[in-house]
Amino acid sequence: MTGKLSFGYLYDFRNPASWHRPPEALYAETLDVIAETEALGFDGAFVPEHHLAEDGYMPSPLVTLAALAARTKRMRLGTGIALGPLYEPLRFAEDCAVLDILTGGRLQLGLAIGYRAREYAAHGLDFTKRGARFDEFLSVLRRLWGGETVDFEGRFFTLTGAKVSPLSSRGHIPLYIGGFAPKAMERVARHGDGYFGNAEIWPLYRDKLVAEGKDPADARIWIQGLMLVVAEDKAAALDELAPYFHHVNNSYGAWMAEDKSIGLDDPAIQPMSLDAFKASGILQILTPDEAVAHFRRLQDKAPVEQFTMMMPPGLPAERFLAYAKLFAREVIPHFQ
Repeated sequence: MTGKLSFGYLYDFRNPASWHRPPEALYAETLDVIAETEALGFDGAFVPEHHLAEDGYMPSPLVTLAALAARTKRMRLGTGIALGPLYEPLRFAEDCAVLDILTGGRLQLGLAIGYRAREYAAHGLDFTKRGARFDEFLSVLRRLWGGETVDFEGRFFTLTGAKVSPLSSRGHIPLYIGGFAPKAMERVARHGDGYFGNAEIWPLYRDKLVAEGKDPADARIWIQGLMLVVAEDKAAALDELAPYFHHVNNSYGAWMAEDKSIGLDDPAIQPMSLDAFKASGILQILTPDEAVAHFRRLQDKAPVEQFTMMMPPGLPAERFLAYAKLFAREVIPHFQ
């Protein structure tokens, strides 16, 4: 498969100690960067969610998206990802409906269950029940966005006469649901409008869509490649960028290792020295021609429609934009 592919960036608004700035300045500058990427031709700006992070990893994506709505006019805006089970369905449905109105119908949502037990403990929720809570949340959410008045009594939520007003003109907001296990892919096929994850899962996703009576030809896949950068001089880019992406790798690695019982202590994402990180190949730096070939192979593998990279925390805005301009000039035109 070849054809259109949209590109955007993830902004986690982290403020690591090594490059710490007043948060007000960091947030204002990041909003300026996002507006500039829209002018360059990028199609999306997305905000993730984590809690309790010492480096200030974004804990409030919906509030942040309201600020992005005021600074952009064309690009899609959304969560990538929000931790669905941490929310109450009516409040979430209402907040997102208002956001969709503010963005003129540009909102899309990436949702998943998360993997950090301490985040659930801090919210007073049972980590081991997060999958079942998420299924219930999604079922209620779709009914609310469908315009129903919902009476519901479940294991986790009880609603009486719940209704979302106002709804945006399109009502239902696109839901991209993440996951990798077969049970998670059943959830994606049942409740999602698309899948958020990786292209390798496509055969399983396709089978689950068929089992749900849905046409795989309508499948929508959104991929993140947070450690991918396009540069003309790969060696120079590695030297410049590695410290910032090293922080990203090590923080994710530490989180994934917190609870080995859920199997997320991935040996490919572990805290390591800067030199080891540079030698690992985790940071994928491609020339423009290599990137075009990479994305075409990705499209051949699965019906991918969106690809999201990231602005690494700490990297000066002008340097990030230099890489973004090269990508916009040399890669995006091949997929429009």
